Amino acid sequence: MADDTLLAARGLSRRFGAVQALDNVDAELWPGEVLAIVGESGSGKTTLLDVLSGRLRPDRGVAWYRDPAGALHDVHAMPEPMLRALHRSDWGFVRQNPRDALRLGVTAGGNVGERLMAQGARHYGRIRDTAQDWLERVEIDASRMDDLPRTFSGGMLQRLQIARTLVTHPRLVFMDEPTGGLDVSVQARLLDLIRTLVANLHIAVVLVTHDLSVARLLAHRIMVMQRGCVVESGLTDQVLDDPHHPYTQLLVSSVLQA
Repeated sequence: MADDTLLAARGLSRRFGAVQALDNVDAELWPGEVLAIVGESGSGKTTLLDVLSGRLRPDRGVAWYRDPAGALHDVHAMPEPMLRALHRSDWGFVRQNPRDALRLGVTAGGNVGERLMAQGARHYGRIRDTAQDWLERVEIDASRMDDLPRTFSGGMLQRLQIARTLVTHPRLVFMDEPTGGLDVSVQARLLDLIRTLVANLHIAVVLVTHDLSVARLLAHRIMVMQRGCVVESGLTDQVLDDPHHPYTQLLVSSVLQA
């Protein structure tokens, strides 16, 4: 593992009954890098995301995280309170369905402010000002700050989730199909927003997506998964413009024919 690697995994394997969801998977991520994990449904990409983020334990293998002081931590050997604290501070998670991550009975500003309070912020005025700033960053009008998320459109809910996640300036964010279920125009606007925020804040991202166009727009590197195995990986443009593995070729050709 290189001295500057932020996240690394070796030999990750996970089985669900007769299904080998992960089979000896290696991965690495550097600060500020966006890594896309792509593949069809059932390829193992979401299982890999859950294992890397500590939400799921592997049957075999190890994942390490390097903290800001340079110390290495075995993700799955961390005490549960330490892992929870990590997810509230250095790490963030953006879900496909923002309703799974937001508190729909709490105002938009309150949803953003809660993550600040989880890190010890207590000054109401500063919390509210920061929440308003982040709502504006994700293109939600400040006049909606005291509205409940249940009154928001799908695209606005996803932007609110992103504001809630990024308000603490995490070093690493896991994203699971962040544009899934949105129509094309809303998706394009959201992708542009994500790309800008990630670049400006120098955030590392592990991105799961079935959409190769999303991977091409956002990711520096790409891992292609099939039946729990990584069948091809490399720089995004190189893999998508000159795929070597037959499965990657099939994925790329299906997009060209769409």
